[in-house]
Amino acid sequence: MNLVNFRRGLWAIMAVLCVQGAAWAQGPVDATVLEMREAFRRNNTATLSALLPSVRGHVLEPLASYWEMKARLETASPAEIRAALRRHPGTYWEDRLRNDWLLQLAKQRDWANFSAELPAFRMNDDRQIQCYALMLDAAANRIPADEAALQVQALWHAQRDADDGCATAAQAFLSSGHLDQQAVWQRARLAMDANRPAAVAQAVAMLDPQWVPLVDEVAKNPAQFLDEKLTAIRTRTKEMVVLATIRLAFNDPAAAAEEMNRKRWVAQLTQEERSWVWGVIGKRSAQNLQDAALGYFVHGQDAFMTDDHLAWKARAGMRAGAWGHVRDAIAHMSEAQANEPTWIYWRARAMQALREPDAIAATVQARALYDSIASPNGFYEQLALEELGHPITPPAPPAPLTPQEREAAASHPGLQRALAAIQLGLRGEGVREWNYTVALHTPGGMPERELLASADLACRQALWDRCINTSLRTSVVFDHAQRFPMPHQAEVVRRSNEIGLDPAYVYGLIRQESRFVTDARSHVGASGLMQVMPATARWTARKIGLTNFRPHQITERDTNILIGTAYLKLALEDFEGSLPLAAAAYNAGPGRPRVWRNGPALPGEIWAENIPFEETRDYVKQVLANTTNYAALISGQPQSLRARLGVVGPREATAQAENRDLP
Repeated sequence: MNLVNFRRGLWAIMAVLCVQGAAWAQGPVDATVLEMREAFRRNNTATLSALLPSVRGHVLEPLASYWEMKARLETASPAEIRAALRRHPGTYWEDRLRNDWLLQLAKQRDWANFSAELPAFRMNDDRQIQCYALMLDAAANRIPADEAALQVQALWHAQRDADDGCATAAQAFLSSGHLDQQAVWQRARLAMDANRPAAVAQAVAMLDPQWVPLVDEVAKNPAQFLDEKLTAIRTRTKEMVVLATIRLAFNDPAAAAEEMNRKRWVAQLTQEERSWVWGVIGKRSAQNLQDAALGYFVHGQDAFMTDDHLAWKARAGMRAGAWGHVRDAIAHMSEAQANEPTWIYWRARAMQALREPDAIAATVQARALYDSIASPNGFYEQLALEELGHPITPPAPPAPLTPQEREAAASHPGLQRALAAIQLGLRGEGVREWNYTVALHTPGGMPERELLASADLACRQALWDRCINTSLRTSVVFDHAQRFPMPHQAEVVRRSNEIGLDPAYVYGLIRQESRFVTDARSHVGASGLMQVMPATARWTARKIGLTNFRPHQITERDTNILIGTAYLKLALEDFEGSLPLAAAAYNAGPGRPRVWRNGPALPGEIWAENIPFEETRDYVKQVLANTTNYAALISGQPQSLRARLGVVGPREATAQAENRDLP
């Protein structure tokens, strides 16, 4: 089939089929755009170049131009690439191409072209490019080398994988003497703690490539490595012992603690090295909800522990009711982490519990901290409101948008391109364009009223994820109707009432699961509004007597709501009506929260903060905060988050037996 006939056939199909269930193709040029997308996926440069002239003047021409040039970026000349950039100035896809080209130029060590193009890079959100730029700025004496080295160190330590950008800059500053060996070992420790052996090896190789095989030994069998009598001599550095103990703690904190208590390591390792390792051991033990966690933490000094270690020390302190440890851990956190609402709230709780320096002063200081974050906009913000004696109610709506504000949003070129892409079924591309437009096109992002108008545009197009996420960017005025929309209200409320679920809880969960995107699909295969896994859908369908259920039906709105709410109800019943436990079961499966609830009976907020999985921890907090806001909107009455959190502890002896069939 020749190219012309192929395109005609594709257009005939697109004329009658819905593109990815999202929108109808509008004409032959739309079909050409979709054909180019498929050619880009196949890296078919010839087809891309042949089709590009056909989309000239189309709203998505910048995207098509990006695909065409990206596919041949490695072979195109700088003149060709710059010509492509000039064709679509100010667009997301222009800056996306520039981002890709800058990375390529840096890896080719073409610093002349890199330096020439960098000032035009608007997004400036790529950590690798930031590191390359800092290295060049220091070399050109645009900023002091010591200052640049510190910034590179922070960016490098924050990277999870063995990327080139910050490693290259770190190597340069290490060679120039502006970055010391301790910073390299810190990077190796962080990577080992994160189970990233390749990043560990990359860092260690900067100091001595001959040590890289030892990293592999440490990662594969840390206990055996540590048991060898000549380990310290053979490795020529104590830091390899630190890495081995960190690795050992990953699966066996108790064994790592026993190793750290050996006389040879107590004598040979510095206080800083021992404290770092005890921080890892304490963290791993706390993530396993072990009572020994605090005892491990106190072997080290807080001043030498990372923010991550200190966060888990604080959580272990809450769980044990040891508020002095909570206070001390927060006091040693970095300023950025200590000022997060989470730790402002727990600092205030620790003050109240300890009553230091006295009960009156502690109460005054704690109330000031609560007041600094109190609002209905988040989990700890809501708890702070309640600590101040205020129920949770929606804020007053902002002044209505003017016709001019709405028109400005509707006619914004970036938003128009984003909408066109999403309506054509290119959701990923459209979402990236939308996010760039509202957050990165201008420094600091759109002003508040423009954000509200953009969110309103998304709401009116039923693009609920863009509506919510855009509205969430406002920091002064809050529109809860945008932040907590209620699409499919008749279906959700009717179904919830039928089976005895609070519609606010269902809405709170859907908002967190899918942002109301009906065809949402997760990387693990969960589908639809309520993100139901295939196996869970089949089990639940059988359980509720839904005959002739087929897997593809889970993406149908009503079927998804039917099965998702049924499973949520079964989980809620199995966990004795506990909203936090049922939410955790919905996200992580019922087996894990059954284990996590064992131990002391805890206020729901302490239990939630100690959930070992970061995703599930944030999920439970978000769902409960969402639920509280939805309840206020639906009922028009003040609400309490704390009442929904309740107390979480072991299963009551009088409770019904666990539903072990619940998937």
